[in-house]
Order: sequence, then C-alpha cells, then structure tokens
Amino acid sequence: GSHSVYFPENEKGTIFETSERYIEDRTPLIVLAGKEYGTGSSRDWAAKGPLLLGIKAVIAESYERIHRSNLIGMGIFPLQYLDGQNAGTLGLDGTETFDIYLEDIEPGSIVPVTAYRGGQKLEFEIVCRADVPAEIDYLSNGGILQYVLRNMIS
Repeated sequence: GSHSVYFPENEKGTIFETSERYIEDRTPLIVLAGKEYGTGSSRDWAAKGPLLLGIKAVIAESYERIHRSNLIGMGIFPLQYLDGQNAGTLGLDGTETFDIYLEDIEPGSIVPVTAYRGGQKLEFEIVCRADVPAEIDYLSNGGILQYVLRNMIS
C-alpha cells in the first residue's frame, strides 16, 4: 500500500512522510523487489521517484532492461539476488537493517550483504547489475548528471 513504518519508533505513516524522516536521519533506504523490477511505461520517472524518497539501492530477482539503466542514471544501485534466491527464500521481510559492501565493485561483482533483525544476523551474496565500467563510474558519482558535472569542473 501507500504506507510505511519508521522503525526506530515503529510509527506508521505515508511512504513520503516516512522517507522524509529517514532522509533527515541520513538513513539510506533499499527496496527488496521481485522479478522484472521496473516493468511498465513510467519511463525515467520510475527511477526519479525512488531517488527522491532516499532509495540508494534495489535488490531484485531481475530487472526490466531500461529501468536498470535508469536507476544507474539516478545513482541507485541495481543489485540482484543470486539464482534461486529472493527475499522469501532468504527470510527477509523488510524489517531488517542491512550492510551492503559496495567498496571496489566492478561490473557484475558479487557483493556481500549482512541483514540484521532482532539480534539475528544473516549473511548472503548478491550481484551488482552495473554491467559495464561506465555504469560503475556513474554510480560512484551519485548518478550520470553528477558524473558529467564533476567532469566538466575538473
């Protein structure tokens, strides 16, 4: 639905209100998604909306090709579960906090993840779906616009 939970206080609110609180707290957000994430006709706005909500990464089973590229253009990391895995098989329900290790990534890198919930820890791996070196450059700079602006300045 259109509601979410601000977990430090377990308060319910709209997705917009909740995301604003996380942005104020400087808490980066992720999306746990299923198959063909981004399929539809909403074009680049489908990536701009999550950016404005503070989403920094999406972990999905698979991506619609153009949407994956649009996420990268906005500086959002497209990450993918390994074959046969998804949020359900890993026991993820969205109440976890995550450490996603994106240091020194390359196209197609295997990325270690640690999920924490209620004193429990789950470690698993995902794939970085930045598929070419230029996409890594865009992500490292916060998106294609920031990449272009930084190159113009230097």
